[in-house]
Amino acid sequence: MTIYFYSSADEYYEFSNFSKHGFELKDKYWPTVEHYFQAQKFPDHPQEERIRTASTPTIAKRLGGTRSVPLRANWELVKEEVMKKALLAKFRTHEDLKTLLLSTGKEKLVENAPRDYYWGCGANGNGKNRLGKILMEVREILR
Repeated sequence: MTIYFYSSADEYYEFSNFSKHGFELKDKYWPTVEHYFQAQKFPDHPQEERIRTASTPTIAKRLGGTRSVPLRANWELVKEEVMKKALLAKFRTHEDLKTLLLSTGKEKLVENAPRDYYWGCGANGNGKNRLGKILMEVREILR
């Protein structure tokens, strides 16, 4: 069985980067994985803090998409490790989420994001599903 997640109406919405399950990393509190991920495009720049303190993950994503502030030079090389680090922090912080993730056993996890062909499966299911795959790696680490 494949487990799909994406919207707040989905059974496994907690796996989404937008779920409101905060954690601490870099000696700061991050309200969601999305906040942390987007902010790490701009480490040690005021934009990092603007994103961290954004009132919603949607705003954090929009702020992370700005190109008026240059992205860190190695972003493409480190973005998956940044994601993994945030997901590990989230699931280690929230025991109930860890239990939920582990309860999925060996099932395939898929971010059912219709417009995202990198992190999600895309509209036609041919996306890379990198978020789902990293979540499966996190699940193995937490076992």
